[in-house]
Amino acid sequence: SKWFGEVTALDNVSFDIRRGEFFSLLGPSGCGKTTLLRMIGGFETPSEGQILIDGVDTYGAPPYARSTNMIFQHLALFPHMNVLDNVSFGLKMKRLGDEVIKQKVHQALDLVRLEGYGERKIDQLSGGQKQRVAMARALINDPSVLLLDEPLGALDLQLRLQMQDELRRLHKSLGNTFIFVTHDQGEAMAMSDRIAVMDQGHVLQIGTPEDIYEAPRTRFVADFVGHTNVFDGQVTRIDDNGECLIACDGLTFRCIAPAGLADAQPVSVALRFEDVTMDGNPGTSDGTGCSAVVTEKMYLGGMFRFETRTDDGVALTSDVSNSDAARLVVEGDRVNLAWQPSNVSVLLE
Repeated sequence: SKWFGEVTALDNVSFDIRRGEFFSLLGPSGCGKTTLLRMIGGFETPSEGQILIDGVDTYGAPPYARSTNMIFQHLALFPHMNVLDNVSFGLKMKRLGDEVIKQKVHQALDLVRLEGYGERKIDQLSGGQKQRVAMARALINDPSVLLLDEPLGALDLQLRLQMQDELRRLHKSLGNTFIFVTHDQGEAMAMSDRIAVMDQGHVLQIGTPEDIYEAPRTRFVADFVGHTNVFDGQVTRIDDNGECLIACDGLTFRCIAPAGLADAQPVSVALRFEDVTMDGNPGTSDGTGCSAVVTEKMYLGGMFRFETRTDDGVALTSDVSNSDAARLVVEGDRVNLAWQPSNVSVLLE
């Protein structure tokens, strides 16, 4: 836990990160993810509890005494130094020999594909090249844990995607533990072995990208990761085959009943936009579809997004692949929407 005066930044956060995994802390601004990363790196001290690295309690250990290195959001490169001096700075502070430093710097620049850039000044580099210098400087000490505080946030989209590929490549080749902070669910999904979704100082769910996306446990996780229709409702029936019916303000959803679900229990349900399909069958009343009118159509390149509304006034959004049939649908058309029970998530929290 961590408190700043009367403000609780982290509230009883407890989990394990496996050696060698790419682990992301995902959440909105102010959720506590950067505070947690800074505590791991020794830049903040826990108000309560322990942080263990390789089984050793790090309480009181300064950043330089930990087997961690941090890449900051704003990189913190030295503008008056060239690339070589930036990358070798930490080794010079350790007073290593010149030949050892030269060899390690060469290896680090080779690793991040900056061979031949050693004499360049920082202001002569592109945003992506500066990012690679920061990576080389952090990796040159061979930390057990590399901490990354939203390092791609200032890059444009194309460069950000390139650097995601670069980080994945580095992680696979090095085998170090990477702990990555981001508010961008796309980044976390693309790079992580596991993700911790955070909000208001709490860890709400930890799992693989597939777990987080396909089986969200809370309304916040369902809303924050991906595009989702979320409805409040109540359980009206639980069948012997493990399925249940949930009534939600004019719509009924058939879904897979999670463990512990009770009859008449208030719950929420989540249905991804892409899991709502359009077909030629009549709208069903068994909890796997409905009839609706298109209120808005948006072109998104490879797909169309349809905003629809049922006769009872319930709004449903559907993402449909760009096809001849989808192109023919216009605002005002009546359509039949359908979904699979396995694609409906029951949110108990």
